[in-house]
Amino acid sequence: MSEAAARFLTLSEEAEVLVALYDPADCLRRANRAFREAFAVGPDEQPVWADLMRRNFGTRHGTVISSTDIESWLVSTLSRRGKRRFRAFETDLADGRWFWMTESVDRDGWMLCIATDITQLRVDERSLRQDRDQALKASQTDELTGIANRRFMIAQLEALVVRCTAESAAHGSACILDIDFFKLINDVHGHQVGDSVLLDFARRLEPFLRRHDSFGRIGGEEFMLILPNTSLHDAAAVVGRILDMVRQARPQVGGVSFSYTCSAGIAAFSPGDTAQTLYARTDAALYAAKRAGRDRVEVGLP
Repeated sequence: MSEAAARFLTLSEEAEVLVALYDPADCLRRANRAFREAFAVGPDEQPVWADLMRRNFGTRHGTVISSTDIESWLVSTLSRRGKRRFRAFETDLADGRWFWMTESVDRDGWMLCIATDITQLRVDERSLRQDRDQALKASQTDELTGIANRRFMIAQLEALVVRCTAESAAHGSACILDIDFFKLINDVHGHQVGDSVLLDFARRLEPFLRRHDSFGRIGGEEFMLILPNTSLHDAAAVVGRILDMVRQARPQVGGVSFSYTCSAGIAAFSPGDTAQTLYARTDAALYAAKRAGRDRVEVGLP
């Protein structure tokens, strides 16, 4: 190790700012002393971020989570965490401090988090910024499911197209998923059961998502999944596993075991695509799947 690298690691360890590095699976791989103390992480621990949040929620360490349902909070937060190359926001810690947090994500999904203590800033300025951050979050979040909404997903689709257009080696796929016979579910069982099905579906997809993947509800019973750096063949395999998972699931809805299925259309970026043309091809594939009998995936070719 060079002297410069050694000094960088030493200074990072001793710094008062919080520094943490997460791998593409969101596992904490390295953190300095200040971060470990703030988030109650042992010197040899490498927890997954979601597990760390669950543990700290119970012990009242780390980030202040303004929710009584940690799992719903995680689903909502994970739908936006690491989906952009850079993000900055303010966060409160359980010890009373207030931090400015930045997240920088590289092309392989590694995330560097750096947080600076800004507790001494004026309270009225803090309130204004918190209101701004809450408004931004609300503008990107689906009210029912807590995951990303149509506005956020269309922005992610546009970002995928821009990246694939600018980089000849880049590729990616998009998918639209639609819960089958959803109108019938609402008509027969009522809208509360319908809402429960939407919530169940949103939560079941989280384990399938990588750091760079984006998932959100784009309207009614329709959801969008964006898979950067994923070929059409690999996207079809991922979506096939999702459909199989939904097919086998038996969630408790309204006090009884319930079953449902979904249909999907996928398409990969093709040179010359815009966000509109890629969306249209994906949407056409979805309707082809529904016409072919539902509970299946179809591919939209250029």
